[in-house]
Amino acid sequence: MMILGYWDIRGLCHSLRLLLEYTGTHYEEKRYVTGDGECTGRGEQLKGPYLEKLPTVLARYSQFLGKKNWFVGDKITFADFLMYDMLDQHNMLDPTCLQKFKNLQDFHSRFEALPAIAAYMKTPRFIKTPINNRMAFWANK
Repeated sequence: MMILGYWDIRGLCHSLRLLLEYTGTHYEEKRYVTGDGECTGRGEQLKGPYLEKLPTVLARYSQFLGKKNWFVGDKITFADFLMYDMLDQHNMLDPTCLQKFKNLQDFHSRFEALPAIAAYMKTPRFIKTPINNRMAFWANK
């Protein structure tokens, strides 16, 4: 059986967890507890300038997705797992960020509606937050 080892946060491993659940791959998760890191508290200070540039980036993703269901074609690929995670994190950072991009909203909803993903999101194994460790600028606890 595969062992997936990562911190006890969502982090960079989230899309891998989603992929394993989607494919029905049996795995054991080893979660490592993060230590008492210093919380920088600079997240709110950096949030404004970051969010000012976000619509331009999202517009590029929206244009690339176009009218397709998935980013690389007719079938879901690992790229979709990465894009979902990125869009979901940005949606938590700013719940209005996808409002102007209907196709990105639809993609986000379509991904969460996949039966294996929807079922996983209802389990205690699913990690919505924290996204990052304490020392990150933004952890969304």
